[in-house]
Amino acid sequence: MAAAAVPLYKRALRQPENVRLALKMVQEQGVGKTWRRIQGMLQAGQPTGYSAAGVVVATGEEVTGFSVGDRVACAGAGVANHAEFIDVPVNLAVALPQDVTLDQACTVTLGAIALQGVRRTAPTLGETVVVIGLGILGQLTVQLLQANGCRVIGLDPEDSRLALARQQTGVLGLDPQNDPIVSQVAWHTDGLGADAVIITAAAPDHDIVRLAMQACRKKGRVVLVGDVGLNLRREDFYKKELDFLISSSYGPGRYDPYYEEGGQDYPLPYVRWTENRNMAAYLALLAEGRIDLSVLQPEVHNISEADVAYRRIAEATPKPLLALLRYPDGADARARSVRLPRAGGSPRGGIRTALIGAGAFAQGMHLPNLVRLRDRFELRWIISRQGAQAKAVARQYEVPAAGTEFDEVLRDPEVDLVIITTRHHLHAGMTLAALQAGKHVFVEKPLALQAAELDAIEAFYGADPAGKPLLMTGYNRRFSPPIRQVRDWLSQRSGPMILQYRMNAGYLPPEHWVHGEEGGGRNRGEACHIYDLFVHLTGSRPVTVQAQSLHCRGAQVRSDDNFSVTASFADGSMASLLYTSLGPQEVAKERLEIFMDGKLIELDDYKSVVLRGARAKPWRSNLAQKGQFEELQALANALRDGGDWPISLTEQLDVARLALSVETQIHQRPSEAC
Repeated sequence: MAAAAVPLYKRALRQPENVRLALKMVQEQGVGKTWRRIQGMLQAGQPTGYSAAGVVVATGEEVTGFSVGDRVACAGAGVANHAEFIDVPVNLAVALPQDVTLDQACTVTLGAIALQGVRRTAPTLGETVVVIGLGILGQLTVQLLQANGCRVIGLDPEDSRLALARQQTGVLGLDPQNDPIVSQVAWHTDGLGADAVIITAAAPDHDIVRLAMQACRKKGRVVLVGDVGLNLRREDFYKKELDFLISSSYGPGRYDPYYEEGGQDYPLPYVRWTENRNMAAYLALLAEGRIDLSVLQPEVHNISEADVAYRRIAEATPKPLLALLRYPDGADARARSVRLPRAGGSPRGGIRTALIGAGAFAQGMHLPNLVRLRDRFELRWIISRQGAQAKAVARQYEVPAAGTEFDEVLRDPEVDLVIITTRHHLHAGMTLAALQAGKHVFVEKPLALQAAELDAIEAFYGADPAGKPLLMTGYNRRFSPPIRQVRDWLSQRSGPMILQYRMNAGYLPPEHWVHGEEGGGRNRGEACHIYDLFVHLTGSRPVTVQAQSLHCRGAQVRSDDNFSVTASFADGSMASLLYTSLGPQEVAKERLEIFMDGKLIELDDYKSVVLRGARAKPWRSNLAQKGQFEELQALANALRDGGDWPISLTEQLDVARLALSVETQIHQRPSEAC
């Protein structure tokens, strides 16, 4: 809540990488669309909280080690939110010891962070450790060091925090604004200096790190847990040959999606203390009484008083170190959806629509377009995995219902159309369920990641899709204004053609979700756009497809985002795609060349189309026009007026199967690879 009060320009200065992203978006989509997208994301907000404790009410099919009714502690921003119900991956949850209360256990994230900082310090019995910053992390760090047999010197400018630290036996509290810290530390260490310093402060001051290094003995250690200025000076640590270490939050596994989201644990003999095992160790210390939270005087507030709790943290003097939010236990707390007062919103009479998945793409692209088409679409539901996000987006766009349960939409007779914008692995299952419930479906690409999923959708329609709900995959490029111009020029061709497409896709790190099971890779997730374009422009079915990819030992060059595809079509045409992540960002992302009848058509990044070899007026735009708005127009027209689907079922199935064939081929490693 505190971040919400910070002006936009200050938040931008703190995250320059987001400024660069926004400037790139302005180049591609224009100021207006970029501004609407940023404003939408800001207004929707982010869930608060990252540490919680409660009782298990349900478990996933593959979950072991947890049962309904177990008391657990949970960690993770975007996971252990301030909410009645949260959905937590197994590696971010740990069972509670019998003697630990929920009030104690909900501090598990803070405890694991402090514990990881102590582990990085590697203190030994009898060492003297300075802790700079005696907020909640600093206070927990002091107690952990005490439990480890260390002498502790705590630094903080607030008297109340120093007083709390001094309650621990043998802890020396010093005020860095009034006490000569370096000489005092030397005095209490026989002139040697501290063995180690742990920085748990949060301030932009660069002198905090300088002070830590000056207070250390030769060959001492400085460990950064908090967030401080890092303008390091060589003379502060060179002569003493100090070690400067960073402590990454809760411990090994943090920021690794395979560990945190995928549930892949690290083997204990090789990684003794993961973030999950740190959480368990902290709870064990609470159970044994080695960590005493009562001395920190935690304030407990009912969730209905959350504004009071935040105001106390922001404004009280002295500020409470620890505020806990307690939720009611009742049937009313188990609601999976909310109804919101209807203000303006979409006018009645449009296609009654539910949006499934309210992520950045949906907020930045589809929702603004649906608002522009409010005379045709009437938004009825926003469904998202995070209830707070669904509710915030629904409020922003004046949608009357929000929730987390897809089945509620399927049961609602007042929903005609389901728009699916979730992560890719959910597309096929949700699509089939919605079709079986009698709903029309618009699903973002890809339609399916597996052949069996595709077969099930095809089986639903049987030999004739007439009379059954409409299905449309979000292959937007075929609807774009420049491609319409290309189609117009191709309408007079007399023979087959050769299409050559280059996609300079840009690098994505190996841990990006697109590369994992949720994304299915860049061939099935993005290159399918181009396969659809080939089918659309040739107007015929693919006959053969051949694919090759780079295979290198280094992780930087992936075979599934560096490949070439050649396909032949029933009309005699041939099309090729070169898809790569190796190119520079300053080069246009997409370029198409079409050779036919002694002519050449050149499409440059959906900003221009030129016909060479004949007289024709070129098509140009300052912004990339990729057809997202036009595809929704086509969908609305088909649902309102009847007639042909915007993309035939045959074409959608052909494109998906072509992508699946390419996927198989690009993963076939040749006998000799670089």
